[in-house]
Amino acid sequence: MRFGISSRLAAVALAIGSVAGIGAVSPALAQTPGVTATEIKIGGIHPYSGPASAYGTIGKAIGAYFKMVNEQGGINGRKINYLPMDDGYSPPKAVEMARKLVEQDQVALIFNSLGTPSNSAIHKYMNQQKVPQLFVATGASKWNDPKNFPWTMGWQPNYQTEGRIFAAYVLKNVKEPKIGILYQNDDYGKDYLKGFEDGLGAGNAKLVVMKQTYEVTDPTVDSQIVNLKNSGANVFFNITTPKFAAQAIKKAHDIGWKPLHLLNNVSSSVGSVMKPAGVEASKDIITALYQKEYTDSQWKNDKGMQDWVAWMKKYNTEGKLEDGFNVYGYNVAQTLVQVLKQCGSDLSRENIMRQAANLKNFEPALFLPGIKINTGPADFAPTQQMQLARFSGETFVLFGEVLEGR
Repeated sequence: MRFGISSRLAAVALAIGSVAGIGAVSPALAQTPGVTATEIKIGGIHPYSGPASAYGTIGKAIGAYFKMVNEQGGINGRKINYLPMDDGYSPPKAVEMARKLVEQDQVALIFNSLGTPSNSAIHKYMNQQKVPQLFVATGASKWNDPKNFPWTMGWQPNYQTEGRIFAAYVLKNVKEPKIGILYQNDDYGKDYLKGFEDGLGAGNAKLVVMKQTYEVTDPTVDSQIVNLKNSGANVFFNITTPKFAAQAIKKAHDIGWKPLHLLNNVSSSVGSVMKPAGVEASKDIITALYQKEYTDSQWKNDKGMQDWVAWMKKYNTEGKLEDGFNVYGYNVAQTLVQVLKQCGSDLSRENIMRQAANLKNFEPALFLPGIKINTGPADFAPTQQMQLARFSGETFVLFGEVLEGR
């Protein structure tokens, strides 16, 4: 009898709770840290300070995008509570921030944490904790390993793919190339280097006449640029983060070195790299793009670009229109919002990863035409297409076809 009364009382309580909106909370939602009936708590780790602080723009853009989403009603009625952290591009600090976000702040996921060194430092931890390390801001190849690291996924094009694209261009377009390479002495730089050397092929290894490295703690790369010029190199593959990219461009110009200059995509921002280095020094540099550039007049009447400009002026007023990292932040945040929308009412960490691995021909508003995001249970590399572009002194001008790296 007591059981029956208790059951009836529970049923009445559930009915009352349902009327009040309480009963709508699913078991999965109730058990997921960082998720309530009104909120999704998301952590972010970016270098707002330190040698790679130019990338901090991305985290600020992401926060501005989430502000817009919240003002528009959130995602399925839930607002995003974004908790951005500064690791100063320091792996030990990234570990500290990740532990705080996961264990103290109880976020549902960590989104777009930036840098190969920092993400490498928290890679195993995030997977041991079974917390999504989603759409990391690095193109290292190891983020596409769902078998061994099912809680980590990349977003931008793979560094090795980009390296192979540059190698193919050199082999096809440069007569008797003598290649000099500057790269950051860590997994980020070595990933680009491997892709480039794989693209050249073993038989063409001798075309690389000099390699120079730098540490993120180095004050400048001036001496490395002088060494590369003295090597006789007529091709320069510049594998650097923004601060050092601008230094390398300026120093090469100052000493009169004019090789075919190939610049990795992650430092191709007009506002953060090309203009600070000097437009004359930057002219004719070639990079590989997958996103639209505000400085490219062909997108002036593009709906996606017009919406982005309006968003910048309303939500991201401190950001510079010519800084491509604001485009990056907008596109990657838009991708996460798509994932969360696909999750519906099931915002468990498992379903967040399941939906991230179920993106089909998704086109962020500021991706180049023909470039789409596709993922699957065995494919954690969302973006695998790029197009070459040459800097005119004002903007990057696209040329050639969209290249597939899948």
